[in-house]
Amino acid sequence: MTLTPGYSMRAAERPKLVSDTRGVAAVIRADYPEPLWIQAATLIRNQIDEGALRGGARLPPERELCQQLGISRVTLRKALTQLVDAGVLNASHGRGWYVSQSVARREWPNTLESFSETAARMGLEPRSEVLRAEVSPASLDEAEMLSIAPGTGLFHLERVRLLDDVPIALDATRIAVSVAPDIARADFTRDSLYSTLSGAGVEPVRADSTIESREADHYEAQHLQIAEGKPLLVMHQVAFDPVDRPLFASTIKYAGERYRLRTSFSRPEALSHTRTS
Repeated sequence: MTLTPGYSMRAAERPKLVSDTRGVAAVIRADYPEPLWIQAATLIRNQIDEGALRGGARLPPERELCQQLGISRVTLRKALTQLVDAGVLNASHGRGWYVSQSVARREWPNTLESFSETAARMGLEPRSEVLRAEVSPASLDEAEMLSIAPGTGLFHLERVRLLDDVPIALDATRIAVSVAPDIARADFTRDSLYSTLSGAGVEPVRADSTIESREADHYEAQHLQIAEGKPLLVMHQVAFDPVDRPLFASTIKYAGERYRLRTSFSRPEALSHTRTS
């Protein structure tokens, strides 16, 4: 199962930049929380992902794109430059903007790795905004989840996770202070939780996860810069050490418009050879 940065829009809102684009401007909404350049970059990336713009294809001239999208040339160029930095487009001086011949597929792994490690692998810049970082007693539910006694000191860490300054997820993590006694001293605007744990001699080796979808409330929408009621992909995760001791629990709320969930299923070999009469 992989989570892929997708910046996807509803199918009905996906105009084709290479065909009739009447009504495209309705997609770039000034009243949306997302900046106009992000909306423009999202739309162009979607067209590439869906095959409407193929490798080597030349984008329409800037003046035409600005008219189609209803945005200024400054805004358009910011979107196009971001796509160049991401390896999606190439710029040719005096000739225009071209889709890269090979657009790298940026997927979240099936292995357990930190947000920072994933961002580095994908060539993106991670950043965190810390909303909460404090110690409080573990509730009954938290104690049961982490196999600790109720009232045990629990470090609560809530962050907005960003990639290239785009809010991707709200991450709320709970970890017993006894696991990493100095954890409250870390600066999680720049420090990785996994690196902090590694420095304390603790290594998560696996995680159990469940995923569900629901609508964003006002608080979540505000921090993810999406409209209230937009879909979220919510992952509940408990990470374990090599002896299967629960280390920390996280609830990660991904902006649904910016992620796709990919998974694969295999049929057990014994069943695949079973014949029905």
